[in-house]
Amino acid sequence: MTTTEQQHDPEDRDDVYGNGETLQEVVSRFSRRRVLGGAAAAAVAAAVNPFTGLTRAAAEPVGQGLGPGPAGPDSGSLGFEPVPPSTADGLFLSPGHVGNVLIAWGDPIFAGVPAKDPRTLTPGDQEQRFGYNNDYVAFIPLPYQDAERRGLLWVNHEYTDAQNMFPGYDPEAPSLTFEQVLVELHAHGGSIVEVERVGPGWRPVLGGRYNRRITANTPMEITGPAAGHPWLQTNDDPTGRRVFGTLNNCAGGLTPWGTVLTCEENFNGYFGNLSAVEDPVLAASYRRYGLSDAGAGYQWPWHVHRFNLGIEPNEPNRHGWVVEIDPLDPSSTPKKRTALGRFKHEGAAVAISRAGKACVYSGDDERFDYAYKFISERSFDPGNKATGRDILESGTLHVAKFNDDGSGEWIPVVHTDPRLSGTFGSQAEVLIRTREAADLLGATKMDRPEDFQRDAATGRVYLALTNNTNRGKEGSPGPDAANPRPANAYGHIIEITELFADPGELGFTWEIFMLCGPEGDPSRKFGSVDPATVGDIANPDNLTFDSYGNLWITTDGQPGSLEQNDTLQACPTTGPDRGRVKRFLTAPKGAEVTGPCFTPANTTLFVAIQHPGENGTLAEPESRWPDYVNGFPRPALWWVTKPEGNPRVGS
Repeated sequence: MTTTEQQHDPEDRDDVYGNGETLQEVVSRFSRRRVLGGAAAAAVAAAVNPFTGLTRAAAEPVGQGLGPGPAGPDSGSLGFEPVPPSTADGLFLSPGHVGNVLIAWGDPIFAGVPAKDPRTLTPGDQEQRFGYNNDYVAFIPLPYQDAERRGLLWVNHEYTDAQNMFPGYDPEAPSLTFEQVLVELHAHGGSIVEVERVGPGWRPVLGGRYNRRITANTPMEITGPAAGHPWLQTNDDPTGRRVFGTLNNCAGGLTPWGTVLTCEENFNGYFGNLSAVEDPVLAASYRRYGLSDAGAGYQWPWHVHRFNLGIEPNEPNRHGWVVEIDPLDPSSTPKKRTALGRFKHEGAAVAISRAGKACVYSGDDERFDYAYKFISERSFDPGNKATGRDILESGTLHVAKFNDDGSGEWIPVVHTDPRLSGTFGSQAEVLIRTREAADLLGATKMDRPEDFQRDAATGRVYLALTNNTNRGKEGSPGPDAANPRPANAYGHIIEITELFADPGELGFTWEIFMLCGPEGDPSRKFGSVDPATVGDIANPDNLTFDSYGNLWITTDGQPGSLEQNDTLQACPTTGPDRGRVKRFLTAPKGAEVTGPCFTPANTTLFVAIQHPGENGTLAEPESRWPDYVNGFPRPALWWVTKPEGNPRVGS
C-alpha cells in the first residue's frame, strides 16, 4: 500500500451498468433461499473454517526514548487503554504493553552475516538481509513447538524508496547505478524468518533452517489457466511458465493447508516505454492497468531489459498475480496462481466453504475498481492438508455487484459469459485482462477496495475501502449505495453476509459497517453506536480479527485526511459497542501501519511499520525512527506483548 490514492486513466472510468441480472431476478433468487441466522450460522462457520491464523491485537506507547502518551477515553468492551492522536516521530502503544524492533531493513536473516549500515549494501548484501518497506505479516507455528514462544514469520517487502536508501540520491534528477537497481530488486519480495520469545520480547533466530529471502529475481512457476499463454511468453522464457521474482507485495493471507499467499499490487510502476508496445489490444490493456512510458519513478527499465516494454512487451502480464509459497520448504518454488486473476491484489483472505471449496477474497486497490472472490474447483479436506496442494490452480473467479437494496451477488468472471466471449478469446485472456472483463460484467466500481477479512465465528466478511476523492468529479462515477460519499477522503468498511454464512455461496446481503472521518463529521457511521461518541479514524486498509471476535483496522493516509499519524485501531463487530473503535497504536511520522498479526493465543502482536519519513531524504530526513541515533529512518517489524498480569495482548 502507499499513501497516495491509486488511479487509472479517466477514459477507463466509465461505468458499465445493467448487463447482469435484473434487480428483480436477484431479489427473487434471494427469496427462494433461507439464510441461516444467529447461532446456527456461527456453528456452520466455525465447523467449516479450519483457518486458525486470525488473531488478536493491542499495544502501548513505547518508542526509543518515548514513554507512554496520555490516555484517551475508554471505549467499552475492549480492555486496553487507548492512546490519543499523534503527530510525533515515535511509535506509541497502549499502556500496560511493551514493544520493540524485532528486525529492520538491512538486518541479517542468516547466521554469519555481519551487521552493516544498510545505506552501503551491495546487491549480494541485500539478498541476505531483511528487505525494504515491510507490509503483510503472517505467523506460522512450527511443528512440535510452543506457538506462543517460537514460530516463523513471513513478511512482505512491498516497494523501495531510493531517496531514503541511497546517500546523494536526488529525486529531482534521479540517477541510480545498475548496482543500486539490483539492490532495489533484492529489497523487494519477502522474508521468512524464524523467531523466538526471550523474556518479554522476541528476536530472530539467524540459524533458523527455514530462513529465506524471496526477491524480484527469485525463479517462480506460473500455474493455472494463463500459464503458457503467448501473452506471458518472453525472450527469456518462451514457455510462458517461468518468471523471475515477485513485485510490490502488499497484503496476503494464510491457507489452512499451511502456505502463504502474497499479493502483487502496484506492479505497473516498474515498467517503462509503453509507447513501444505495438499490439493495440496489449497497449490498451496496459493503460487500463496504469502502465506508462515513464513508470512510477523506478529506473529499472533503463538498467534491466525485462522492465523495458520495447524489449519485453509481455513481461507486465507475468505480474499482478497472487503468489503461493510454502514457508516450511526452503527448496520449494513459489507459484503464481493465475486462476485468481490479474489485478492490483490487496490481500488474499482464505475460507473453506461447506462443500470444502477454498475461497479467496481479494480487492483491486484502485479507484473505481472491484472486489473479487475465487472459489476452487476441488475440495479441501482439513484432515488431510495434502488436499490443499495446488488447489488454487483451478476454479472460478467472481466479481462483486452491490445492489442498492442491500443485496448483492458474486458474478462469475468466465469466458463462456456472452458478455465476454465476443471480446476475449479464452479464459486465459479473461484472467490476464481481469479488469477489462469485470468492466463488461456490470460489477460495482469501488472506492479503492483493499483488505478483506472473514470472521470465522459469524461468517461475516469485511471489506476495507481506503478512499476515493475522484468519486463524483466530472467524468467519473458518482456516489452509489455501496460507495455513498462524493470526494470520499476518509474511506469506509462494508460488512457482507453471505447466504447460509457460507463462502461458497454467490448471493449475499451487505451494509455499510463504518463510514470513517474526523470526530464531529455528521456523515460518519460506526456499527450501531452513536458516531458522536467515537474518535477520529480514516483511510482503513489492513484488517484482521482477534480470537475474541474484535476487528482490528490499520489506516493508510491519515496525515493527509486528518493531519494525524496513521494508526492501528480496534472495535467489536457485535454487541452494544459494535463499531466503537479504540486507538491503541500510533505510527511514527510519515509511516503507515501494516500487517498486524498475532500468535494463536493472542499473547504477542507483530506489526509492520512501513515508510517512516517517506517524504524526506537521507540528507534531510523527516523521521529518525526507529533508532534515532543514526539519524535516518528504517522500515521495521515490531513485537508487542504484556510483560505481566493477563498475558493476552489487548486485554
